Order: sequence, then C-alpha cells, then structure tokens
Amino acid sequence: DILGDYEEDTEEIELLNLRLTDIPSLRLERFPKLRSICFRQNLITKIEGLGNLKNLKELDLYDNRISYIEDLDNLTELESLDLSFNKIRTVENIGHLTKLNDLYFVQNRISKIQNLDTLINITNLEFGANKIRVIENLDKLVNLEQLWLGKNKIAEFQNLENLRNLKILSIQSNRLTKIKGLDCLINLEEIYMSHNGIKKLEGFENNLKLRVIDISNNLITKIENISHLTELEEFWANNNQLLDFEELSVEMGHLKKLNTVYLEGNPMQTENQATYRFKIKTILPQLIQIDATYVF
Repeated sequence: DILGDYEEDTEEIELLNLRLTDIPSLRLERFPKLRSICFRQNLITKIEGLGNLKNLKELDLYDNRISYIEDLDNLTELESLDLSFNKIRTVENIGHLTKLNDLYFVQNRISKIQNLDTLINITNLEFGANKIRVIENLDKLVNLEQLWLGKNKIAEFQNLENLRNLKILSIQSNRLTKIKGLDCLINLEEIYMSHNGIKKLEGFENNLKLRVIDISNNLITKIENISHLTELEEFWANNNQLLDFEELSVEMGHLKKLNTVYLEGNPMQTENQATYRFKIKTILPQLIQIDATYVF
C-alpha cells in the first residue's frame, strides 16, 4: 500500500513518476479531507476513483495517458485542473466545475475550444500545443486574465470582444498574418506572437497598458504604430526584416519605461555588427538590456 503511512486527515498527496496505472487501487476515499492531488508523470489511463473527494481543490494529472475527461461529477470545489500532456481530444464534462480558476490542457489533441460557458471564474486558460484552428466560445469567460494558445493552427485573432480583463495573450507558433481584433482588450499587458507570418506592426490602438510585445520571428519590415504605448517595457522583435534605425528613435525614443529590446537577426544588426549596439544605445539611452546582454 503506497499510501499506508499517510494519516487519515492528509490534505495533500503527491505521487510523481511512479508508473501508477490506475487511481482506484490507491483507495483515496480513506482521505476525505484531501485538498490537493498531484499524480504527474505516471501511466494513468482513466480518471476514476475520485468521487468521494468533495473537498478537492487541486487536481494535477499532467503527463499521463488519459483520453477522456470523466468522473469529476462530485469535485465541485475544484479550483485548479491540469490535464496537460495527455491524449484528450474533446473538452467535456467540466461545465459543473464552476469554481475553477486555472485550467490546463497543454499538449493534447484538442481541435475545438468548447463547453466552457459556465466556467465564469476562470482566470487562467492554457491550450498550448493542440490542434485548435479558431479562437471561439470564450464569450462567457469575462474574468479571464491569461489565455495561452501557442503552437496551434490559428490564422486570425477573433471572438475576443468580451475578454476585457485579459492581461496576457500568448499565441506564438500559429498561422497569423495580421494583427487585428484586439480593440476590446483594453487591459492587455503582455502579448506573445513570435513565429507567425505577421508582416505589419499594427492594431494596438486601444491596448494602452501593454508592457511586453513579442513579435520575434515574423516578417516585420518597419517599426510603427507603437509610439503611443507609454507603458511599454520590453519589445522583442528579433529575427524579422527591420533595417532602419531612425524608426527606433521616432517610435520609441520617448518611451521612458522601455528597458529591453531584442533586435538581433534583423538586417539592422546583421549588416551593422560592429556599430549595432552602440547605435541602439545612443538612440534609446533608457535601455538596460539589448538582446541577451545588459547595457553598462
């Protein structure tokens, strides 16, 4: 009995990387006060044997072999559910978990965002590394603060109108070609769009709270349309097609909070290797970091 030494009033159980294949054999009903379960990196194929754990607030089944979301009916106190790195294809059977704040589905086989309408308390939603093509069915998640959609197949920003509390949007490694549809995200602070096919820096008219923009590894030829972002602290634009140092001065020279820029891998760096850092430091004296190196 792997849990033989645990007290009956145990609130937390963590069993990592033990080749566990099923949950019922653990006889978790012995521990009615359980609040947190972490069974990461095991070989569990089915969610079961949790029915009596009505006080459970955290359930972490990251990196197992689970194909279906099931048997969570009684876990109505759950605040955090992590099913990342499994084999799940469909988001289902979680609509009653209305106390959820954090929901993680990284690296599964999910093709559609759905069945989340009742989860209005979610603040952090993670769908990275799936097969999602469309941003949809998030209208009711008005308290969402972080949305992670990296490594999917998304071609455009859409259906974000109700996410007025969103602070972080991560959508790198998708199929975006244009920045538009962000008008309603008035509280957005960080946006990550690296590794897409974006050609033009635009669409930030209403995002006045932006602190971090990551547009690295795209097809940007010009720094423009960001001079009004007075809260900007970090601008990542390495590996694009930027050439003109003058644009830095016009768009960013007056941004007092700007402290970090990444511009290596652009023609402005590859064609001016000897003078590149000096030029940037002269144009943007407020910087403390250029690329991966601190400025002294």
